[in-house]
Amino acid sequence: MKKRIILYSILLASLGTAIVGCSKEKKTADGVIKINKSGLPVLQPLQKDMPKLTSNYCNDKKSRIDSYFHKVWNKEDNVSFLVAQNGQILYENYNGFANRSKKELITADTPLHIASVSKVVTATAVLMLIDAGKIKLEQKVTEFLPSFPYPDVTVLTLLNHRSGMKNYAYFTYEDGNWDRKKELTNQDIITVMNEKHIPLESKTDTRFGYCNTNYAMLALIIEKVTGLKYPVAMQEMIFKPLGMTHTFVYETVKHLGKVSLTYKGNMDLAVEYLDGVYGDKNIYSTPRDLLKFDVARYAPSYLNLELLKKVYHGYSNEKKGKRNYGLGIRMLEFEKGEPFYYHNGWWHGNTSCYINLKKEKVTMFVISNKYTHKTYKTKQLAPLFGDYPFKTIDEKEE
Repeated sequence: MKKRIILYSILLASLGTAIVGCSKEKKTADGVIKINKSGLPVLQPLQKDMPKLTSNYCNDKKSRIDSYFHKVWNKEDNVSFLVAQNGQILYENYNGFANRSKKELITADTPLHIASVSKVVTATAVLMLIDAGKIKLEQKVTEFLPSFPYPDVTVLTLLNHRSGMKNYAYFTYEDGNWDRKKELTNQDIITVMNEKHIPLESKTDTRFGYCNTNYAMLALIIEKVTGLKYPVAMQEMIFKPLGMTHTFVYETVKHLGKVSLTYKGNMDLAVEYLDGVYGDKNIYSTPRDLLKFDVARYAPSYLNLELLKKVYHGYSNEKKGKRNYGLGIRMLEFEKGEPFYYHNGWWHGNTSCYINLKKEKVTMFVISNKYTHKTYKTKQLAPLFGDYPFKTIDEKEE
């Protein structure tokens, strides 16, 4: 009987999974990856609270952030703004209209279009699938999407923008390549590439070229691997398990006329044929929901350490190495001080900024649905928390 128990224990260990209710847990050297009943990796909330900040510390930071906010933003602006540390909100402010004609105000629960910050979320889903062994970083895109026309492009060169592809927003617009009265889909992008013989802009993996097409293709890979449409896969893998109840992927058939509007000055911006493509954009969320997402990525079970190092490794080496792009994250690397991790976004009148000061565990989310460059000034708050060589709002910009 004792031998049987030992053999049974060895068998369970070799499988590397433990069944918990309707889900499984895959044990790794760095933590436990939760696998749902459909076999998909699930992003889990951080189980252990980060150190509690003192009330004096919080009050000091809150006062200084509030001062910054009111120097940059005014009552005519539309903005959702949040700064947190150790998962604790230090400051948040919500201002302006989600829908001006209906007098609908932006609140903490108002989902706004986060533009290219969506790439951070798409990359996270892909990295989770890599960690779970369902995708390989160096795997060719053609293994997932047989009609994809560029044989040398890999998952890695999509994530780090070294595929060499052209931006779909340009090549579908040019030369009558697409009927702009018809909404473009992710799969349509591949169809146009093939039918119109769209060439690469540069040879694959020879240079960095930030390109939305890369992340539109990653969304298709997520769909192929999970067997779910991208909006559903994101709900199952990330939004639902983290309780991101005000976050979703925009789908025209579901959400047209039901989401916050987008503005440039006093002008409402219309929906256009590119608005159906997702992966590179099209996630609507709130700063509080995105904070849940950010904190969850500190969990030991998020990614194995080797893969995590690759996420924050620079592949683009722009501007003599100071500006860089990892796997779904931008970074500034300085001779002195900590690397500065962030991602900006812009789509129509929507602008967004996500800042992640990893050493200090500080998170900043700023989203606006009224076109402005103010969103991108948020890095001026970084020196409040660590050694980041940015001009503050009180200093003269170079």
